[in-house]
Amino acid sequence: MTTAQGSAPPKTSNPWWGLVTLASAQLMATLDSTIMVIALPSAQEDVGLGDASRHWVLTAYALTLGGLLLLGGRIGDLIGRRRTLLIGVVGFAAASALGGAAANATMLIAARALQGAFAAVLSPSTLSLVSIMFTEPKARARAFAIFSVALISGGAVGLILGGILTSQLSWRWCLYINVPIAIAVVVAALKVVPRTRPVPGGRLDLVGAVLIGAGRTALVYALGDAERHGWGSPLILGLLAAAVVLLAMFAFWQTRTPNPLLPLRLLADRVRVGANLAVVASQFAMLGMFLFMTYQLQSVMRYPALETGLAFLPYVVVSFLVSTQLTARLLPRVAPRSLITGGLLMIAAAQLLLLAGLTPDSSYLGLLLPVLLVFGVGSGLLMAPVMSSGTRADNPSDAGAAAALIRTTQQVGGALGAALLNTVAVGYLAAHPLEDARSAAAHGYVAASALSAAVVVAGAVCVLLLRPQPSTR
Repeated sequence: MTTAQGSAPPKTSNPWWGLVTLASAQLMATLDSTIMVIALPSAQEDVGLGDASRHWVLTAYALTLGGLLLLGGRIGDLIGRRRTLLIGVVGFAAASALGGAAANATMLIAARALQGAFAAVLSPSTLSLVSIMFTEPKARARAFAIFSVALISGGAVGLILGGILTSQLSWRWCLYINVPIAIAVVVAALKVVPRTRPVPGGRLDLVGAVLIGAGRTALVYALGDAERHGWGSPLILGLLAAAVVLLAMFAFWQTRTPNPLLPLRLLADRVRVGANLAVVASQFAMLGMFLFMTYQLQSVMRYPALETGLAFLPYVVVSFLVSTQLTARLLPRVAPRSLITGGLLMIAAAQLLLLAGLTPDSSYLGLLLPVLLVFGVGSGLLMAPVMSSGTRADNPSDAGAAAALIRTTQQVGGALGAALLNTVAVGYLAAHPLEDARSAAAHGYVAASALSAAVVVAGAVCVLLLRPQPSTR
């Protein structure tokens, strides 16, 4: 495999230290998708957020990150991926400091959106650099297993860290903490992450970036605010129609522009399409589950913030062990499609377990812990083969776009999950005003889990149907 420049893969004195640095940068961006979940009740009260709009603290981050990832991947191709990584990390730290100092809801949500924008610059660079630094099959499998831990555990690490910081300091430190992490990543990256030369002759597809960003914004806003305005309201119907039109225009524009954000040849690979569908389904379930488990633990079961965060630690441990000790060994010998399907079915099983047993009186040891363990096994099986399959690029110039695509679908799934599942849960509460508040909250989470399980099962079926061509694994 060659780099986008057509030369040999970039060399560094020890690529494994480079991997640690890249994984740390990715972990910083990934944990911020959930670090505010446990802090959300405190932040919600502090800055004056309503229940129907609270998800925007999470969704604003996922929305800008997902909407700009394709553009971020292309920027990395044009100016060099290490340079893009450094710009993204520094900007992310500045946005985090702004969010920590937020005086009101608007400032907090704006800072979260700005965090997402800079995360969209750094994330494709981390993934594409891993892809081109490790090309030998066994080393590549091990590298992606390690890197996937940052993606798998990042959400749960964010919950744990959010619980510790919120209980011991303040919810604002959930954002301030990124500043010292970013400084350490920049110093290390300058020493151990190799440079890559820009791809000559390329240009940014700004029209495509506007179309896909506006289309995703309209879609997520419609799903997130449907409960407040009503599914049949002119606003929601108009936003859904606008989303369809804008996304269709984006697809059409990609066939006409000479420098597309998303070369459509990437979608001709069934393995890559299956990997991206699996990411959408798994992230739809993951962010929704983390959000509702947090409110179940804090609002229904009355756990303090620190205990709520630590409750997710078993998920981190199990997903880490499965990814590094099992999946890394299986990936060179087992078809990625089999591992991906198995992981999705385990995630669906976790959702169904939660669906079958969740009540206001459910215990952590009796229900939530088993759910987290099963979910951790599914995530550990899934993520490394998804990332390896999704970033595989026969054309070296497609490395950045392939990495950006897999991260885009990850954020699409997370944003849609947080918005739509929150709408389902809040909608149940609104439809049962006479029901006991704790019981209604738990039943709302059950309804959301049912939808989440259906989405994950549908994703597993799609992966099975998208059989690779005979020449691919």
